[in-house]
Amino acid sequence: MRLLYTLSVYLYLFSIRVASLHNAKAKKWLRGREDLFSRISRDCKNETTITWFHCASLGEFEQGRPLIEEMKKRDPACRILLTFYSPSGYEIRKDYDKVDFVYYLPLDTPGNAVRFLDIVKPASVYIVKYEFWYNLLSEIGRRKIPAYLVSGIFRREQHFFKWYGSWFLKQLNCFTRFYVQDEASLKLLRGAGYENAVLSGDTRFDRVASIAAESKDLPLVKAFKQDKKLMIAGSAWEKDEALIETLSLKKMGYKLLLAPHEIGQDEIKATVARFEQKHKVICYSEANLTNVMEADVLIVDNVGMLSSLYRYGTLAFIGGGFGDGIHNILEASVWGLPVIFGPNYRKFSEAHELIDLGAAFCIRNEDELGTVFSKLNDPLLCRGAGEVARNYVQQKSGATNRILLDVESAEKTPTLPA
Repeated sequence: MRLLYTLSVYLYLFSIRVASLHNAKAKKWLRGREDLFSRISRDCKNETTITWFHCASLGEFEQGRPLIEEMKKRDPACRILLTFYSPSGYEIRKDYDKVDFVYYLPLDTPGNAVRFLDIVKPASVYIVKYEFWYNLLSEIGRRKIPAYLVSGIFRREQHFFKWYGSWFLKQLNCFTRFYVQDEASLKLLRGAGYENAVLSGDTRFDRVASIAAESKDLPLVKAFKQDKKLMIAGSAWEKDEALIETLSLKKMGYKLLLAPHEIGQDEIKATVARFEQKHKVICYSEANLTNVMEADVLIVDNVGMLSSLYRYGTLAFIGGGFGDGIHNILEASVWGLPVIFGPNYRKFSEAHELIDLGAAFCIRNEDELGTVFSKLNDPLLCRGAGEVARNYVQQKSGATNRILLDVESAEKTPTLPA
């Protein structure tokens, strides 16, 4: 099975090389790994006690970030190495100043796994959510390096729990602890014999709570909003934008702050063209305290601001629900905003729970969006739903501290499956 898995890794590399001929992301994936081991060897040659964090991409980084920052807070001298699989994580966080080293993860071959661990010699490993690279896991287990899965999610339909999944499941033996988000994941792992699974909760709640606590005033957004109600559309895709455009925002006393998921020049032009037929539109990069007051729609044509923008909102529309899955709804919920999103939210437990609490609303089409928007135009209902969302985040916070306390215990008395 390992041979077949490794062969599939090489086939994947071949497909990336082909895709790089016309795909910028694939090209970055390859270029970022050029001369990778030489760079790691040069940077880490005198290191002896590195803590290694691995994240697939930016979303997983936000889950690992509270742990990284709390570790640094408790021990400023600790040395942390961060790896990413995806360019969308690495390119944005390669200069992250709370860690000491940032790299792409090498391709998961047996030789690369040995070479990487020989160079880095991590004292402990933290893998965030679901990155299971089996040659690396096997080598981590062989070396008996303490390894922790953070904010893990497991589902019955994953290959671990299929009739053919015993080999994949066995590779999880390397983990000292599984820190999982929900009872369903805990039950699946324990049913498979992993008594070292712990229900810790999701560190994303700590991250969004931290963002809210550290948020700064944004005078430009305040000037844009004035005394109007404000819908904030976060990480919006084309389908999300098309639905939002159908709303009678002005008539209902709303302005719109829209942060597209894609902010390339062509995508921003298309978004402007979509909304300027009915509204006065301005991009954030062109706005000042005077001209922004005249606009109905403010389009955020940069990255990194969205989580701080929600503080000015009345309600939020979260994008992605008509594609691969909704984006982060907690960043809006922590500010006490009701959230609206499309139908693809099945994998997000917080979406299910907020819907059940009456603080989130799933829509499938234009009519449903109009109905929900009209419903939330009742200020008492809107504020009430928002307060439920805010309280939900507060009650779910604390996973970071629970994990770090348990790590101390696990390292004293490790428990691995037979």
